[in-house]
This record gives sequence, C-alpha cells and structure tokens, in this order.
Amino acid sequence: MDGSLAIIFLITSLTDMGLNDCRTGVCLAQDSATSRLSLQIAEMEFQEESISEEVYVGYDMDRRYGPFQPTFGASIASNGATWVGAGFKWTSADAIDSPFFIETSLMPGYYTHGDDGPNLGGNLHFRSAFGAGYEFNNGATLTVLYDHRSNGDTHKLNPGLETIAVRYAIALH
Repeated sequence: MDGSLAIIFLITSLTDMGLNDCRTGVCLAQDSATSRLSLQIAEMEFQEESISEEVYVGYDMDRRYGPFQPTFGASIASNGATWVGAGFKWTSADAIDSPFFIETSLMPGYYTHGDDGPNLGGNLHFRSAFGAGYEFNNGATLTVLYDHRSNGDTHKLNPGLETIAVRYAIALH
C-alpha cells in the first residue's frame, strides 16, 4: 500500500471544505463537533501476512476547523509494537444527513517496533485510514476501518503496515 489513503483523506476533506465551508468565506472556521472516546480492535498485517492484534484508544476533540476534526490516538500490539500520534479526521456526517457515514484520517505519529514488531524504518510514521460506520441515536459510533502506516519514504526502509479494525466510540457530552 502506498499513500493512497492519505490522498483519499485530502480529496474528501478538501472537496467538502470547498463545497461547504468556503462558501461562508472562512474555509477553516472553528465549529463545534461531537467529542468521542474510542476503543478499536485490529488485526495487523505486514507484507500481506497477519502478524499481530492491536488495541487502539482514541480521542476526537469537540471542535473542527472547516472539515478537519483534531484527533489523537495510541496503540499497542500483542507483538510489542506501539504507535502514538495526532492529526485530523474527516467524516461525511457533517456533509450528509444520515446515520451512515464514511471517514478518512491522517495522523503523523511516533512508532516503535518493540521486541517483536516489524522494523518499518525510523520512528516517524503517518497513519492514514478509510472507514465506514453508523452513528447511533446517543451519538456513539461503530466503524469498520482499514488503515496504512508508513514513514512516507522519509527513510530508505519503508515497507508499511496495515490494520483492519472495528472501532466503537462513545460521545462525550
């Protein structure tokens, strides 16, 4: 996997910004958003082989700037690999009135392979994701995601890592 998910994040969020947020004259105006605390369980894949399970905890802030909602996350895998990062997510829930949504995200972060995780070349890693989900009446969400992690060719070694995940997030009111 290359940077396709990062490109999808840029296309979805910038298109939404151009069609909706820039019409007000301020493309990155601050607006309220639902803050959420999430727990995600994932299967890690490295070079097309399942290598580990991963637990991810995330927090989405209660605001957005145009279509960009700040988000933070940290994960640990059963093979000892860890990742922590911060970035932005976009969701179609702000653009389309439906309980079903798609989301994309891009988060730079710090990766370490621990004792048994794969060496991905350096510690700076960009985590980009694409997912589809459902928002319940209480604001909680259930999302199925695919994400890719790589150093974006900032190092000579850049094999990348993928996860397939299910995330449940509760709304913090």
